[in-house]
Amino acid sequence: MSNVVQADQAPGKVDYRTDPSQYRHWKLSFEGPVATLGLDIAEDGGLRPGYRLKLNSYDLGVDIELHDALNRIRFEHPEVRTVVVTSMKDRIFCSGANIFMLGLSTHAWKVNFCKFTNETRNGIEDSSRHSGLKFLAAINGACAGGGYELALACDDLVLIDDKSSSVSLPEVPLLGVLPGTGGLTRVTDKRHVRHDLADIFCTTSEGVRGQRAVDWRLVDCAPKPSQFAQVVQERAQRLADASDRPAGAKGVALVRVERVEEADALRYRYVDVRIDRSNRSAVFTVKAPDAAQPEDVDGIVAAGTAWCPMAMARELDDAILHMRTNELDIGTWLLKTQGDAARVLACDATLQRHAGHWFVREVTGLLRRTLARLDVSSRSLFALIEPDSCFAGTLAELAFAADRAYMLALPDEPGRAPQLTLSELNFGTYPMVNGQSRLARRFYEEADPLAAARARIGQALDADAAHALGLVTAALDDIDWADEIRIAIEERAAMSPDALTGLEANLRFASQETMETRIFGRLSAWQNWIFNRPNAVGEKGALKVYGKGEKAAFDLNRV
Repeated sequence: MSNVVQADQAPGKVDYRTDPSQYRHWKLSFEGPVATLGLDIAEDGGLRPGYRLKLNSYDLGVDIELHDALNRIRFEHPEVRTVVVTSMKDRIFCSGANIFMLGLSTHAWKVNFCKFTNETRNGIEDSSRHSGLKFLAAINGACAGGGYELALACDDLVLIDDKSSSVSLPEVPLLGVLPGTGGLTRVTDKRHVRHDLADIFCTTSEGVRGQRAVDWRLVDCAPKPSQFAQVVQERAQRLADASDRPAGAKGVALVRVERVEEADALRYRYVDVRIDRSNRSAVFTVKAPDAAQPEDVDGIVAAGTAWCPMAMARELDDAILHMRTNELDIGTWLLKTQGDAARVLACDATLQRHAGHWFVREVTGLLRRTLARLDVSSRSLFALIEPDSCFAGTLAELAFAADRAYMLALPDEPGRAPQLTLSELNFGTYPMVNGQSRLARRFYEEADPLAAARARIGQALDADAAHALGLVTAALDDIDWADEIRIAIEERAAMSPDALTGLEANLRFASQETMETRIFGRLSAWQNWIFNRPNAVGEKGALKVYGKGEKAAFDLNRV
């Protein structure tokens, strides 16, 4: 049984929690500032029955381990400055996502699998961009499909020139689908492969080797076998020398995220999820610290995973992944907060004051990536700002991530009236994957509304004030509140989930495109559609007949 499916879980549920003692596919080793992530996939270690993970091909379980390993490097090994990603198998780096797994999977499973692997690879680039952790792909064998997409997420690609090892994206000619983990986009936007060469590369299955791969910009260098290890070592050290990760700091152990799982609920210390199956909705409640938090770096590091910003981010991340994978029909997520806003703002002040400390920087990165999961989740997000809420600073990002934010107005009961408070962290600390802050997205980067909002930093805003600033969708009184929220939820539940996914993806990233938004946009639109087409998944579709010695039968009409 795979490490990510626990015996005490309901059949079929996926658990994203793991640790190195449970790994079956990755081997972690450390040598000074360089860590090595060795891919050695167990053929019999699939997350689901019915396929074998041959040729270092991967499924969701492999990427769950990768996600965990990356976080352990980030937090437990601050001395690491470069991560070398390589293979432990002879003459094969990685053949990508397991095709037989994809052929057996439901449409939803394929899409969610691709989304998570995209987020994991985006996380590699996020760490390189924000926290000085650099990545080198030591491609020591055949590297195809998702294997090359993993390499593409790295800063430096070294391909062994042994006359057989190559890089390829064979999805179009072999499988009738697109590269599902950003390969199509990274080849052009990141590697700057000329579009005609990219066309050839993505429509041939044999791959590109040696110097031609360098000339086409598919890799950065291609040393001979006798030089490969030395070149990898030298280039890894060069990346490490340019990093500002601390050499002598002590890491923070990542203890297991604990939760209580019930039929219709998930309960953590700082996060609570309650499912209403009749309305196909779930309430996510994120709580403020229940006690004063350390404000100095020694106290923060000593608290480790118990420090509220860290604990809350890990719990929310786990809850999002659990709900996204295991509760497909829960289409609307209602975002709430609870607790003392002053304690949230105190944590924000600590995050800001110690922003240069390695651990605080990594916690900020974890918060940034967790909030970004909301942005790309195919769920309707409604924020409900009620009495006892603490939508302040970092937690106000939940309201700004929402498709709509409703705030209760209680002009006759100012002592009970909910409030929304901005902090400096709302103005760029947690950018979305398009590089914008959520407030900048909200106001299309127009100067006046952003300046008006910034001028109110630290002020507790009631519903009318927040509405006047454009920070919430509607300020509703207590007479209308229950009915308006009920109608909004019921209307959402009655609409096409497919249309809503397309609508939300378009509106959330309305004004500014990046490589990352194009990756997710192509996954949400093009690949989502292609995964439903008979040319891919019909009885004679390319994904279905792959490996069976049969020729795919295509509907030849261009649609």
